[in-house]
Amino acid sequence: MAQADDPAAGPVWFDLEHEQLRRGDKPLHLRPKSFALLRYLVAHPGRVLSKDQLVEAVWPKTAISDGVLTVAINEVRHALGDMAQAPQYLETVPRRGYRWRGTLPTTAPPMDPVTSRPGSPLAPPRPIGREAEVAQLHDWLAQARRGARQVGFVTGEAGIGKTTLVDAFVAHVVREPDLWLARGQCIEAYGAGEAYLPVLEALGQLCRGPDGARLVASLAQHAPTWLLQMPALLAADALEAVQRRVLGATRERMPRELTEALDVLPSRPGEFHPEPLTDPDLTLSRHPARATV
Repeated sequence: MAQADDPAAGPVWFDLEHEQLRRGDKPLHLRPKSFALLRYLVAHPGRVLSKDQLVEAVWPKTAISDGVLTVAINEVRHALGDMAQAPQYLETVPRRGYRWRGTLPTTAPPMDPVTSRPGSPLAPPRPIGREAEVAQLHDWLAQARRGARQVGFVTGEAGIGKTTLVDAFVAHVVREPDLWLARGQCIEAYGAGEAYLPVLEALGQLCRGPDGARLVASLAQHAPTWLLQMPALLAADALEAVQRRVLGATRERMPRELTEALDVLPSRPGEFHPEPLTDPDLTLSRHPARATV
């Protein structure tokens, strides 16, 4: 079992397949109800959730005391290595409730590019019998590098290897220069879910990456409704400025805003969007050029 406050063990991520919170490849201890609470918080980023909302979502039709919720909140914070006084993930909003303000990946951290080189014992093999599909993915990437927007759909029945195909492709292109790679994953929500959660997760990874400052600046100027969903990326004064800008904004404008923000980034070759739509995975990889989400 990993220690919550041991960053050397790797980043924290959400293992939905095994219903666990992990640091690197080691599980972090959470009781089932605390894990359910964490899932609900992650599914509603940026929203202030009252105690009543959390109790109804995690302990439906059950009479519990405030202390039960407090214990679960503290357990989640301990597992994340978070502090109530200086929260990175879970913020207490006095007299109102709690707000999830972090980004928690739902896939294992990517391998070091060095370990994914051909011949490395950790390099994933190319999927057998999928040569045509692999060639199509590379063709989409080549077209994107020439400046043509590409949205790729990997579809099919459950269990035929869609995610394996995309994972193998990404592992082989991750060492190419001028590419941004990020992944967002759909998760089962308790109650009303967040429609854009996979895209927000992918954007959060990119914004925290080596070139993230440029993306954050572009979002602030051209897509403030998206940046508002990731408050941990901003200082308090910058967050207040964004909140003022989006007064009266509707969710319908969010896709247009994000497309414009990605379009105006300094153009470099490379953009790719493989999306296994029938799996709970959405893979987004691009470098600032032009994008359609």
